[in-house]
Amino acid sequence: MGRRPADAQGHRGGVSGSKHDQDQPFTRLVTGGRREAWTGAVVNPPVWRASTILFDSVAQLRAAVKRNQDGDFYYGRRGTPTQWSLADALTGLEPGAAGTMLYPSGVAAIAGALLSVIKPGDHVLVADSVYDPTRVFCRQVLAPMGVETTFFDPLIGAGISALFRDNTRVIFIESPGSLTFEVQDVPAICAVARGRGVVTMIDNTWATPLLFPAIAHGVDFTILACTKYVVGHSDVMMGSVTTTDTYWNDLRKSAQIYGQVVSPDDAALAARGLRTMGVRLQQQGDSALTVARWLQTQPKIRTLLHPAFADCPGHEIWKRDFKGASGLFSFEFTPDVTDAERCAFVDRLRLFGIGFSWGGFESLALPVDPATIRSATTWEGRGLLVRLHIGLEDPADLIADLRQSLEHVVA
Repeated sequence: MGRRPADAQGHRGGVSGSKHDQDQPFTRLVTGGRREAWTGAVVNPPVWRASTILFDSVAQLRAAVKRNQDGDFYYGRRGTPTQWSLADALTGLEPGAAGTMLYPSGVAAIAGALLSVIKPGDHVLVADSVYDPTRVFCRQVLAPMGVETTFFDPLIGAGISALFRDNTRVIFIESPGSLTFEVQDVPAICAVARGRGVVTMIDNTWATPLLFPAIAHGVDFTILACTKYVVGHSDVMMGSVTTTDTYWNDLRKSAQIYGQVVSPDDAALAARGLRTMGVRLQQQGDSALTVARWLQTQPKIRTLLHPAFADCPGHEIWKRDFKGASGLFSFEFTPDVTDAERCAFVDRLRLFGIGFSWGGFESLALPVDPATIRSATTWEGRGLLVRLHIGLEDPADLIADLRQSLEHVVA
């Protein structure tokens, strides 16, 4: 699901197609995927729940078997207008993209992207700061397949060429990293990779295409855990992979072979969240900066790991390439703060939930320990970290909550 047909037409403010690619991203969030063929007389595509698709004749069924593009009914696993419209809208956010496939989680999207291009005997390069389930997939799925993974320093930039082998097939980037927020020089890495015929992929969940249009910066595959900012309400699991013409057909075929599909109800909720992602991301990014600046003044806080701050690794690259910051960052306590104090600090917070994921409307706090999952770089000798996701609460209330917990636990 996901390629935009060349003759796509819009109506009543719902537009789609290359002639509308000049619209600004916030406009595309509102209009994307709303084709008249999919919406009819209403604003949003209805929820089409379907497994079996019925045909008027055997000849029509046989013709459908030969076609494989969104807009052609075939079988529920290939989607209905509910899923097609969401995929189309996501494709429209990435200038230069050919199509988007939807997956039942962010991890499934990461796996789907990798499995669409690699084969036994290949070698992949993966940033050492990636989301831990990405590492687990490389270790527990790719390695038994005969695919070797080398983890690299996320700040390596064009120097990654020294790690290439004759069988290097993929470079997997996550910028900024999930826990420690190093910003990678994506254009430099992609330029080196393209010169060697190596595929590049990025987990772009932190920034989304609104803050970092990855394909325009040279990436071949851009991956989102739509569970987070796209959905925005902590009630749906979903992932997406968007790619270029070069890889689109292989990605689509691979996803269908592995039986990857999302439910129409989940797709409808994700599409609803997508319409407001721009204003949510903007508000949460601004609130996160307010909270982070306050934390920076506190005596027990050693470092802010937030790309917008000068002491965050890769800050200059963030200033050059990104259009803003989202609501997720970490901070480092001074070395004298113990793990028991860190946990007590998180436990005492009133407005911050304790849980995995992020990107919803609610704030979250989570103790994180990157030292346990690094292999190419180290994190020893640093203070303990807490990762914060800043939601849509008033930042003054969030600061007051952080203050009372710091005063009682680590003062």
